[in-house]
Amino acid sequence: MERTTLSHEELAGLYERHFRMVYQICLVLMKNVPDAEDAAQTVFRKAMECPKSFRDPEHEKAWLIVTARNECRNQLKHWWRTRRAGEEALDCLTWEQPEHQEVWEQVAALPKPHRLVLYLHYYQGYTTGEIADMLGENPSTVRSRLAQARRKLKLKLEEEGYGQA
Repeated sequence: MERTTLSHEELAGLYERHFRMVYQICLVLMKNVPDAEDAAQTVFRKAMECPKSFRDPEHEKAWLIVTARNECRNQLKHWWRTRRAGEEALDCLTWEQPEHQEVWEQVAALPKPHRLVLYLHYYQGYTTGEIADMLGENPSTVRSRLAQARRKLKLKLEEEGYGQA
């Protein structure tokens, strides 16, 4: 028997386990705090209304990642969206590793496809195959984007003198 919606306790647990990750994905894609908060809220509303049970914790996490990406895409292409926030919105980012703020600023400045694969690979620990499945991409495309992102990030960090004595 399938459940119709998440119970209050199930939703609270889901939120506790994954809000930070969902919010960070939304922030990476939306590039401003208010829109990222709206998108993250919508993701958890959709989870609450989702009629399917998750098979396991990995399925739950993957569903949230894909739903967050799709929600951000939908919001970005919506007709009422007339402008995006500037780069100053990146100053509001909060991450689990604040001691690497300089690195994150350079990651956040990368093009969207590169930002997302870097985040999922290095911050969330997914393999390129898992990322490809979540994003509906070819694994070789994900590996290529990851390699391009690393190259671009390395150049940007070298230009800034990061890590040099």
